[in-house]
Amino acid sequence: MESRIRCPNLIATLDRHLLPDGSPIPFRLLIEVYGVVTHWIPLLGDLRHYRPEWLSHDVVAGLSVAAVQIPTAIAYAHLAGFPPEAGLYASMLPLLVYALFGSSRRLILGPDAATCAMIAALLIPLAGDDQDAFLRLSAGLAIAAGIIMVLGGTARMGFIVNFFARPILIGFLNGIAISIIVGQLGKLVGIAVENHDVGPALLELLKRFGEFNGPSLLLGFATLAILILLKRFLPRAPGALLALLLAGMAVYALGARALGISLIGEVPSGLPDFALPQIGYQGVQSIIMGAVGLVIVSFTSGMLTARSFAARHGESIDADREMRAIGLANIASGFFGGFAVTGADSRTAVNDASGGKTQLVSVVAALSTAGVVVFFATPLSYLPITGLAAVLIFSAWSLLDLQAYRDLWGMARFEFWLALLTTLSVLAIGVLPGVVLAILLALVNVLIRIYRPEDCLLGQVPGIDGYNDLALSPNSSPVPGILIYRFEAPLLFFNAEHFKSRILSLVDRSDPKPRWLVLSAEGMSQLDSTGAQALRETYDALLERGVRLVVARPKLFMRRLGQAMRLGETIGNENIFFSIRSAVESIQRRESHSGEHEVPQLGPLDYLMREDVR
Repeated sequence: MESRIRCPNLIATLDRHLLPDGSPIPFRLLIEVYGVVTHWIPLLGDLRHYRPEWLSHDVVAGLSVAAVQIPTAIAYAHLAGFPPEAGLYASMLPLLVYALFGSSRRLILGPDAATCAMIAALLIPLAGDDQDAFLRLSAGLAIAAGIIMVLGGTARMGFIVNFFARPILIGFLNGIAISIIVGQLGKLVGIAVENHDVGPALLELLKRFGEFNGPSLLLGFATLAILILLKRFLPRAPGALLALLLAGMAVYALGARALGISLIGEVPSGLPDFALPQIGYQGVQSIIMGAVGLVIVSFTSGMLTARSFAARHGESIDADREMRAIGLANIASGFFGGFAVTGADSRTAVNDASGGKTQLVSVVAALSTAGVVVFFATPLSYLPITGLAAVLIFSAWSLLDLQAYRDLWGMARFEFWLALLTTLSVLAIGVLPGVVLAILLALVNVLIRIYRPEDCLLGQVPGIDGYNDLALSPNSSPVPGILIYRFEAPLLFFNAEHFKSRILSLVDRSDPKPRWLVLSAEGMSQLDSTGAQALRETYDALLERGVRLVVARPKLFMRRLGQAMRLGETIGNENIFFSIRSAVESIQRRESHSGEHEVPQLGPLDYLMREDVR
């Protein structure tokens, strides 16, 4: 976008110095094309301002990311049921695509625990034991999710990231972490667990305790211990790579077959080929809803990672551009042997800690991964499955945030129960249904809060100027004879009746009975025809009780609806004021001159209703 901002000055320079005949159309076109290209491909804009001293930082960060990425990509592929090369393929071309189109200088894309767990939950019931069908469906799922994201980003739908409230994210990640840990326990101890659900899987492990493979268990716990020690004493070291390297050397030296330890097996050497997944129309139908859910989960996860690291460096993230970039990366992954990817927090953290400056880090990481696939595929075949299980358990453990439940309990009980219910739903009914249920509950909570919003009575609070919430101090006092009420929500069709009944209830319970009710409308940010009608009915009901209604601080929308609904005629234009203070002073002045003729002053609604006001 910077290039587009500077375009007018550049065009003026061309007009004055290069094109005295006044025909700069080709140059204008070139500049406009360049502005569009740099808008869609931010890396080109970064390269314009690239500093030579950044190159060493980007290369070191890229190699560090690759060192972490290679073993974790294989582990996450194993988690979702893919062959190891699929995880490596998903860590190459998608990174290059995102490096071109992404707006974040820090984010690293790749396989992710939550995304892989969701892919497995969505596709295993559809593919069954057919590995080829599973791979085709996963490629189709990645492409479908990518197309949805590209279209959504173009249509400026990046705001969906806000649908994942913090309690939902906490509950979702904790549920994913628990399901991953339980799902990898069988591989850690060397047995194939038949049940995939958390409860049945734990029961099966207990029943098959005698079948545990001792060497696998020992190697798995040793790998886990190495990961913990490296995290504790060498936090910047590529722990997964070093731990799996030691585990692979151990099984190679001791003999995996003699020990009964399972290996990942042969990893094909070479780069992936372009392939169009043949899933048919029914296949598309079967994955399309899963693709929508995957978009919500993967895009939200990636955006949260991107925003958190951008905030550390005072950078901004364009959600719509990110949506397009992640979508294009997923399309590339689906067409070239991979699966759905998203922002990877662990690899992004490695990039940030290593001092990466631009998305050239992703380019170096992708090329390094490709080099390993081409030249070092054979050593990868000696990686033990129990070691991969240890890496996944360690990664999943870092996702657990049990302290967050305690914090939510102290802040907001509903959010605590929402987070806990999300976790239980993910574990009990699956990833996508659990997340959808949690989002629906959060939306219902929003509607409930609008249906029964916060409100308060205002009065004089010691030490505070104006009229404030009486609950702020036990020494607060209402204005004698006047009830000042503030409604903290839009007045719409689904809370209009609550608004009316709430005001009448407060009036009926007041002792002594008020003679006036001042409605502070500053919190009523919206009003529809039902709300306007409720306001008229409230006015009539108050008159029957001998109470006059006065409105203070109305919004400008009252001009539009007030004129159509004749609110000025009903309430009285002289009973509508720009401030609570002026409303109270007018009431007190009227009562002090009761029995005398008072000339009504021009109220705000009079002004708003005037035809010459625009």
